[in-house]
Amino acid sequence: MEKKYFAHETAVIDEGCTIGKGTKIWHFSHIMPNCTIGENCNIGQNVVVSPDVILGNNVKVQNNVSIYTGVICEDDVFLGPSMVFTNVTNPRSGVNRRGQYETTHVRKGASIGANATVVCGNEIGEYAFIGAGAVITKPVKPYALVVGNPARQIGWMSAFGHRLVFDNQGIAECPESNQKYVLENNSVRKL
Repeated sequence: MEKKYFAHETAVIDEGCTIGKGTKIWHFSHIMPNCTIGENCNIGQNVVVSPDVILGNNVKVQNNVSIYTGVICEDDVFLGPSMVFTNVTNPRSGVNRRGQYETTHVRKGASIGANATVVCGNEIGEYAFIGAGAVITKPVKPYALVVGNPARQIGWMSAFGHRLVFDNQGIAECPESNQKYVLENNSVRKL
């Protein structure tokens, strides 16, 4: 049976993986056992996808990213260059904590910037935008813009990746899509 995805000859793909059609896996990447990778994903160079990771459709993983067991990325997630997930909150070389991995859930359309770190056990809300170098230590709301170490929220972003400016009625419009958003009770949703 012909595979329906592309893998560079230097990529290593272990047994038991499910990889969707149209996905591309580039140089020196390692896809470990029992991963699920959706359709039309792009896995950059030197990426590690640990056992049992789940990536939805159209996930873009840039070069030098480590995605550890316990991570779930929904459709349309962007993982910037050299960003990293963790999966144990209190790692020690001399203490085996396999099987104690925490779940990190990245919701649809979220973007995580270059060199950001996501501490395990947190949820990144849909269309959230994590700035380059940010360190995520707590859950991030949908559409939130967070930066810094530790990350703090400094605004809101549209699904198209534009900063939202709300009027005195709590309404904002994305300049690219013209989609309107409402800010209520310190949460954003599309109208």
